[in-house]
Amino acid sequence: MPMHSAPEAPPASRRIPWPILAAAGLALFLLALIWFGHELVEGDGARIDQAILRAMRSGGHPIGPAWLPSVVRDVTALGSTIVLTFLVAVTAIFLWLARRLRTALLLVAATALGSLTVETIKALVSRSRPDLAGRLMEETSKSFPSGHAALSAIVYLTLATLLFPVLPDRRIRAFVLIVALMLTASVGVSRVYLGVHWPSDVVAGWAFGGVWAMLWWRIELTLLDRAKPAT
Repeated sequence: MPMHSAPEAPPASRRIPWPILAAAGLALFLLALIWFGHELVEGDGARIDQAILRAMRSGGHPIGPAWLPSVVRDVTALGSTIVLTFLVAVTAIFLWLARRLRTALLLVAATALGSLTVETIKALVSRSRPDLAGRLMEETSKSFPSGHAALSAIVYLTLATLLFPVLPDRRIRAFVLIVALMLTASVGVSRVYLGVHWPSDVVAGWAFGGVWAMLWWRIELTLLDRAKPAT
């Protein structure tokens, strides 16, 4: 019975340059995000933002029971720089001790570069924060995109996806991903409730963080494939 050999890989000159295409796609996404931010600053897109913020206020105060603002402040702290930095550091040390140095380095690189990119976009767009009576926190940085929403998405989603190789059980992976999504969503909503961000700031932060996490997940998969021994 004749043996069929595996199809040969196409020559390098004819392979699709996925890294270049991914970099180009990311660049286009960042340009679109910056354009969207400028449109919100200069155009009429802020009307929806204002309507949502007004819906969360009654008589100049946030809606809900008296205990809710304190709870929301605790939730928003889950997206703070200090908490996320501590979480990344602890996880990176755990991965290093588990002899997964590459994954630890990817996590640190994804977080650091993502934070730098968010701050750059903030400076380029330079959108002011909501000027509301009854704001529950004071922030001095620019508004677009929401750093808490973006960084929580970057850290929690990147953590979830980079840990997939360590978590072989599908149910555990699904649980970790759901928890990461819930944490990211909760942090973003808390920023709007506190009155320190426009809703579109949060949506842009989620979009950036999600794309960024998927990019680094793809990098991890590529490195894993290359590390597998040829059969």
